[in-house]
Amino acid sequence: MNDQQTISILKGLVIDGVNKAKSGHPGGAMSSMDFAYILFTEFLKFDPDDSQWMGRDRFILSAGHESMLQYALLHMIGWLPMEELQKFRQLHSKTPGHPENTHTKGVECTTGPLGQGVAMSAGFAIAARHLAASIDQKLFGHKIYALLGDGCMQEDVTLGAASLAGHLKLNNLIWFYDRNRQQISGNINRATSDNEELVFKGFGWNVLTIDGHDHQAIRNALTTAGSSDRPTLIIGNTIMAKGCATQEGDHETHGAPLSADERTKTKQKLGIPDGVDFYRPDEARRHFQRRFGELRTKAAEWKNAVTDRMKDQTFASAWNKYFAKEDWSKLTPVTWAAGGSLATRNAFGDVLKQWAHDIPNLMGGSADLEPSNMTGPFAKAVGDFQAETPKGRNLAFGVREFPMSAIANGMALHGGIIPFDATFLTFADYSRPALRLGAIQQVRVIHEFTHDSFYLGEDGPTHQPVEHVMSLRVMPDFFVMRPADARETQIMMQEALKLSRPSAICLSRQKLPVLELTPAQEADCRRGAWTVKNEDNPDLVIFATGSEVSLAMAAAKELSRFKTKIVSVPCWELLFKQDSSFINSILTPQCKRRVSIEAGTTLGWQKFTGFDGLNIGLDQFGASAPMEHLAEEYGFTPAKVTKRINDYFKA
Repeated sequence: MNDQQTISILKGLVIDGVNKAKSGHPGGAMSSMDFAYILFTEFLKFDPDDSQWMGRDRFILSAGHESMLQYALLHMIGWLPMEELQKFRQLHSKTPGHPENTHTKGVECTTGPLGQGVAMSAGFAIAARHLAASIDQKLFGHKIYALLGDGCMQEDVTLGAASLAGHLKLNNLIWFYDRNRQQISGNINRATSDNEELVFKGFGWNVLTIDGHDHQAIRNALTTAGSSDRPTLIIGNTIMAKGCATQEGDHETHGAPLSADERTKTKQKLGIPDGVDFYRPDEARRHFQRRFGELRTKAAEWKNAVTDRMKDQTFASAWNKYFAKEDWSKLTPVTWAAGGSLATRNAFGDVLKQWAHDIPNLMGGSADLEPSNMTGPFAKAVGDFQAETPKGRNLAFGVREFPMSAIANGMALHGGIIPFDATFLTFADYSRPALRLGAIQQVRVIHEFTHDSFYLGEDGPTHQPVEHVMSLRVMPDFFVMRPADARETQIMMQEALKLSRPSAICLSRQKLPVLELTPAQEADCRRGAWTVKNEDNPDLVIFATGSEVSLAMAAAKELSRFKTKIVSVPCWELLFKQDSSFINSILTPQCKRRVSIEAGTTLGWQKFTGFDGLNIGLDQFGASAPMEHLAEEYGFTPAKVTKRINDYFKA
């Protein structure tokens, strides 16, 4: 068995998997297979017995529609049984239509939305570079490989991540661009005439252009990339559906199974026995695994080196900063005087600065908004991560919200790092595809979103979020936190650290009163909601978040005819994970007069108030004016809130 025969067998698995599923993308997988095969059999460093070995190279299939390529390779390693390839795209299989890190052993991250895989790969590379500088260069000198296609190259997130990666000189990052020039709709010349060589050289990348089917050219390019002082883009000029009998170069093979006749003739051309589906002889797997003895030896040496070096206290201390068991009870609390006032964005900045020392693997930054997001003190405390200073933990992302959040996902997936990012809440729209993919992947990334309402004021409706908090709440496995004051901000930050999911902390620009919480109230706050003002048998309940909690408290003083209970709900998602008795104690279902107050869209608050309750919010875009004028205009003053409640509940 030789390389070409083994590649033909891998292509046969791709063809059969897509055919059995009656859907999928065979063409790109076939054009990329030469590169992927050479990478996996000759260059990629991994432990065949431990897919989670920290010292491994990472392979990211950004062109996630080529998933059968990756599944065929994982089968050859021994991590996917043949029956899973035969269940491609079927319910509960380990071979979903696009690779998912939570489903399949050996899949580093969930891909499919094009461009996000390569953007995440930059995050992997940042994490590895930082760990190498902070712990040991040899132990963390692994490479991050990503395979992208024409669609990935056209997505703007790719270029944003590439620009930053070039600036940071991430020489542990290697992208292979399978330039087969075919997409679902036809040849890419209908949509683009970019010169990728010039673009990436302009970004500061090492660019190599090769015949993507020439094995020696692939080897030479990977060898050159491995010793570069910059990130490397290998542009492989390939043929869509390479190996097909009559449809080589045909865009119709991009997103549909081969016809029965084409499949039969192609498998004959590839040397696969007639009438045999999912053909994989043992000698093909043995040839694929010919380097496994060497790989196992290298992995064992790495693990033994870590064990031996842990005897050295200096090394052990550095290692434990990133990999020791987390204990959030030891975080140094920040204190603020009750009765004072502070914007919650400032409180977050205080906490971030304090915990920069308590959490040595906390790493992240802002999209060019350090003075506004209050991440500047953190940056000053830990230093910038730059090409020359990889020990730094602050990332100057620039105005790149989508790449920023995708990169943060990659940092979390790499391991050892707790990433955060920061921008204005209204720009969560730019980050949203990465927020969604982070939730699907179950990564712990903390997203700080400041300027959380129309109180931003003079910048006007383009910068004033209205629907954003609620739109984030509808995302599964995503925790949205809108704290009412400095103390809630600190509590929510600590709870975000405990999660194995992404979170958004939405913070005010304007000052808010610092509340006083008893230990019991703080414990309830950690569960997502707490009673700020209690009454036995209340006849009015007000639910509020963020800046509207203090507004509710001010209004309650004028609602003398009601026994008013006020509840702060900083995190719906935490609340609704609690037991029913606690949830009912918060919702107070026996009370029929129920009000919500939040400076945003009201859709969704019916979960708390019912459809006969009063929902005070903003179901329109804002305007450019000083915030106190907007509060009066939109009814967010104690007097106007009081009047609305009294008018609504006249009886």
